[in-house]
Amino acid sequence: MNDLPFVKGHGTQNDFVLIPDANGRLDLTPDVVRRVCDRRAGIGGDGLIRVVRADACADPAAIAAREEFPGEMLWFMDYWNADGSLSEMCGNGIRVLARYLSDHADVDTTAPLKIATRAGIRTVEFTDAGITVDMGSPRLLSDTSVTLGDRSWPARNVNMGNPHAVAFVDSLDQIGDLDQAPGHDETLYPEGVNVEFVTRVGERHLAMRVHERGVGETRSCGTGACAVMVAAAIADGAERGAPYVVDLPGGSLTITWTEDDRILMTGPAVLVAEGITSLLGSGPA
Repeated sequence: MNDLPFVKGHGTQNDFVLIPDANGRLDLTPDVVRRVCDRRAGIGGDGLIRVVRADACADPAAIAAREEFPGEMLWFMDYWNADGSLSEMCGNGIRVLARYLSDHADVDTTAPLKIATRAGIRTVEFTDAGITVDMGSPRLLSDTSVTLGDRSWPARNVNMGNPHAVAFVDSLDQIGDLDQAPGHDETLYPEGVNVEFVTRVGERHLAMRVHERGVGETRSCGTGACAVMVAAAIADGAERGAPYVVDLPGGSLTITWTEDDRILMTGPAVLVAEGITSLLGSGPA
């Protein structure tokens, strides 16, 4: 196997392996992704991000992005869950990708940065408070429920480019083990769902735990924090533009639902290591 570079990073301890592949020559497979993300036999991560130019990627979302913005230089976030499944979007992952691009791809951090994803174009800005991502407009769907063992909770169905079921609970301690996926309506979520359990800490201040499809419980989920904020703001009858703080086991994110129906997520992104791996097989020249 060829030795290839990688970078490791995290956003509020939601961690990722980034694989530079600007020219789109690396052929990832679910087996390779699982091997790289394995925390005992691989590098370890909640997911893998292939860093590729949209004009060098055959993914339909990358093709659509370059058709929408012809002639513009776009990067594509080819995001994979740790179990080898593809995902539409990752809020913490896109901040980590933006940090990588600022440090390794010479992007202009003084101007908004467009990044293509399977959920569409996301715009990123570097601010004094962290990295802010325009996560798009939420889609509110029919309410549902989630179960753990013999317990059941009503849940708000929020789509942030990927599906979420948000359940309010009295205490996060009562949830117990989240290694197994909570039960959900498989007809409503045929490809699985991210499940968030949330409690109130104070005014516009929430705390949550999350089970991510294809991963298990993670220390943080950016799209999940956005979904939680949307569900809480609706329940609160909150005015648009009022920021919420969402505490996760790995840190805190600030989420704002704007007057023009956009969700803005602000938080940190840190690159912690880079190196060479032989786990990827043949790849980019």
